[in-house]
Amino acid sequence: MHNIATLPAPRNAWYVGAWSHEVTEKPLARTILNERVVLFRDRAGKAAALEDRCSHRATPLSLGEVTERGLECGYHGLTFNGDGDCVFIPGQDSIPPQACVRAYPVVERQGFVWLWTGDPERIDDATLIDWPWNDDAENWPVRYGRMHLKCNYMLVMENLMDLTHIPYIHRKTIGGGDQMGQVNAEMITKRTDTGVHYIRWMDGIQPPPTYVKAAGFAEGVKVDRWQEFEYVAPITVLQWTGALESGRGARENRDQDGGFSLRIYHGATPETDTSCHYYFAINNGCMARSEADNDKLFQEIWNTFLEDIDFVERQQACLETDPERPLVDIKHDSARIQARRKIERMVAAESAMAVAAE
Repeated sequence: MHNIATLPAPRNAWYVGAWSHEVTEKPLARTILNERVVLFRDRAGKAAALEDRCSHRATPLSLGEVTERGLECGYHGLTFNGDGDCVFIPGQDSIPPQACVRAYPVVERQGFVWLWTGDPERIDDATLIDWPWNDDAENWPVRYGRMHLKCNYMLVMENLMDLTHIPYIHRKTIGGGDQMGQVNAEMITKRTDTGVHYIRWMDGIQPPPTYVKAAGFAEGVKVDRWQEFEYVAPITVLQWTGALESGRGARENRDQDGGFSLRIYHGATPETDTSCHYYFAINNGCMARSEADNDKLFQEIWNTFLEDIDFVERQQACLETDPERPLVDIKHDSARIQARRKIERMVAAESAMAVAAE
């Protein structure tokens, strides 16, 4: 059993390094799994990620700039291409092979810049997350967000795996209305090869304030509401939540016009053992979809996430005071427990491989 306050993350996995729009010719410094990384685009527009440390004098490469040759160190001008090779040393013709720096394999698609942090020989592109709604701006316009959180990445995942907190933390946004009706939702949980999936149903319930603002539900109307979440280890939760007026057959067909429909990608890339980068892509499937409407919904969701952050950061601080003290599991923790067990199995398997290789 790992310390709950500092649960490690497996290294042989893809992690969100940045959103595509964040990576430009201006070097971007970011810490991922306790490693200093610099992301940038070369002059051809290709995204790359290197260790943020020049091989010459250990200066952060993020202090440099992109040239025609590659990323130029701001201290003495050594230049590195996207593969980490040193391709230029001012005033010196020969380049020693040890002048190279570590390069991280990168895949860019659907607005994500993914980094592989482990053994390059174990790269598995099949484990990359597919989120096609980011490519469907007409039907699912997207807004991207990132927050820096002072908590272990798994506290974010667990927050999303147990939605009974919603009617308490989020009373003024997505949790308003029938409190116990939300707590006692019908929940179907299924363990998967990559983590755990669940769906919660609340039939004939009062829609919360955020849903009313977005979908324009009339006063007094009752809705059939769903919350579908899938945890994909190590750092992803895929969300589809929505509501249709009762009587429209939501259980048989959720993909109908009208009502409330929202898809969100959640990713919590570990920064350190006690901090993470929280990425989210919010796809609006319900409004008139004007720019103003999309911005309004994004702000509603942003405010909701701020409520969560206050709690998980304070939870982290509390856990650190007595990290070995056991916690009590309750009925609603089934999906959360499966998610944590999946990560613990992944970390244990990597540790066993490392020992076997010695």
